[in-house]
Amino acid sequence: MMESFNRFGVIINDKVVRTPIAVASMAGIVDTGFVLARAPHIGAAFIGGYSIDERTISAARAIVAAGDRKEFLYDDPVEELGTQIRKMKGSDVVFGLNLRGSTPESYRTIAESLGDKVVYEIDAHCRQKPLIEAGCGEHYLHNPKELVEVVKALKSAHVTVSVKIRAGVAADDRLLSRKLWGAGADILHIDLMDYGHAKLRQIRNSCPCMLIANNSINTFDTAKEMFSHGADLISLARKSDERTLSGLDAAITRYTDEQGWYNSPKQLCRGGDVRALTFCCMPVKDCPLIPTLKRIGITKEEFLKIKIEAVKNTPLEAGQHTCFGSLVWCCKTSSPCMFRDMTIQQEGLTNKEYMRLKRELSDTIMSRVFHDVPHDDAG
Repeated sequence: MMESFNRFGVIINDKVVRTPIAVASMAGIVDTGFVLARAPHIGAAFIGGYSIDERTISAARAIVAAGDRKEFLYDDPVEELGTQIRKMKGSDVVFGLNLRGSTPESYRTIAESLGDKVVYEIDAHCRQKPLIEAGCGEHYLHNPKELVEVVKALKSAHVTVSVKIRAGVAADDRLLSRKLWGAGADILHIDLMDYGHAKLRQIRNSCPCMLIANNSINTFDTAKEMFSHGADLISLARKSDERTLSGLDAAITRYTDEQGWYNSPKQLCRGGDVRALTFCCMPVKDCPLIPTLKRIGITKEEFLKIKIEAVKNTPLEAGQHTCFGSLVWCCKTSSPCMFRDMTIQQEGLTNKEYMRLKRELSDTIMSRVFHDVPHDDAG
């Protein structure tokens, strides 16, 4: 898996993600068998949703009885989920369980019973009335304090936590993302509905959680748009057929091998997210950089210091003939610049290596922007 790590650099639950494509849960459909049939073209999968307590199990039975949709039905969720986990033994797919519970204790019990080898995904996404009335799904988006308590309960079991949400349901998705980050969430799995990359960018600018973009992302162009606005992975559900997945996997891999940074952001002046600070020049003119620095609470002087110190003794320190005397201030390779390209060549770099160094710089900047977990927001 080192090849995959070197290519994408994505790790979830201490496991290398082979490709930044995931299968999302579909009730009554996505189980281990569904995942294993698609394993060659995905890096992660979330099976379910699985109801895990009396209230949510009853709700699932009511949905099936009404003929509304399929559900996974069983008497003992620990036994059923344990069986699913055992079936994944030997697979290199990062494995997650999409769970529906009505109390923090329900989630904690499951995590303590099954252990830390899987990702636990809180279903704050489903909008079926019986499930909402049972206290899960979109109920949590209207009651974020309850959702925060569920995250905290799972983290108390020392496991990796994902939260599946539907954009545009909570009062403020940006505030919600900060609350979930503050509570300890590792991943936000976002059904973007009709909001697209603008909503994704808002959330990326609000927290450093790993982001999975979901809903109608079934072409490379759409995937690339999501990656360039903050997604770490994309996920598919209804369109997770072999042809679509294999095509996406091949296209994303080819693009990465050519460009070096599979989810590089658009430049800030072209609508990029906060990661794009890695491509910004010195703050000497009226441009989107100035209000961005003000919003994230970093002064111009601090910004200069962060970038200069981050590239000391690296090839990005060079570039006396570039606009600002160093590659640290240069833009991404998709923007034409003879001075940048000349310096890259003089330093013995390829454009791919340059972009990878810019990614490392972006990671340093992001760690500075989000250096404090917002505990005050987590209540």
